[in-house]
Amino acid sequence: MIDSSGQTLNRDPDDDFEVQLERVQGDEEDLLGILPRNSQEAIVSCLSLHWVNDLPGTLVQIKETLKPDGLFLGAMFGGDTLFELRSALQLAEVDREGGISPHVSPMTDTKDMSNLLGRAGFTLLTVDTDEVRVGYPSMWELIEDLKDMGEGNAIVGRRHFLHRDTLAAASAIYQELHGNKDGSIPATFQVIYMIGWKPSPTQPKPLERGSAQTSLKDVL
Repeated sequence: MIDSSGQTLNRDPDDDFEVQLERVQGDEEDLLGILPRNSQEAIVSCLSLHWVNDLPGTLVQIKETLKPDGLFLGAMFGGDTLFELRSALQLAEVDREGGISPHVSPMTDTKDMSNLLGRAGFTLLTVDTDEVRVGYPSMWELIEDLKDMGEGNAIVGRRHFLHRDTLAAASAIYQELHGNKDGSIPATFQVIYMIGWKPSPTQPKPLERGSAQTSLKDVL
């Protein structure tokens, strides 16, 4: 188990797990500095890749760390995550301050992840998405929850504050555009799931184009 946060890494006692764990505090962007090449049967990444600065490089390191025919299984937040909050903040900022700045960290989409996994050298790719909608009494509770999750804006050149009246306007816009009938608001979390395998001579491979012996027309 690898995590850059020692507090998160050691949060749960070993007795909570049915397997023996080795805990390593380190940066996943320096994976080859932690794990030898061709050393792992499988690598699982759960909702952390959206924090990575060099996503293509990290995927390459994951592939290099795996043994041939090793499995990478990942889940990360996708580009539609918190689209309601993003749009409400942008509209409020334009109205009250005459311009916009990003207040939600940028995230990738499904097509990008398929391309990045292929460029990193993975084969037999599977990429899928799911959306989880969580209800909150208002935008204020959502923002507090994001802070508690450690999911604040990570952009280096970001503004570190918003005027109170801009936030109040954003809350009203959020409710007007996306609010539920009971007065609560939804917050959408898009999760991209991905599977990729490190190439191996033993893996199944598609036949060469034009090598088929049976016509699909004859079968149908």
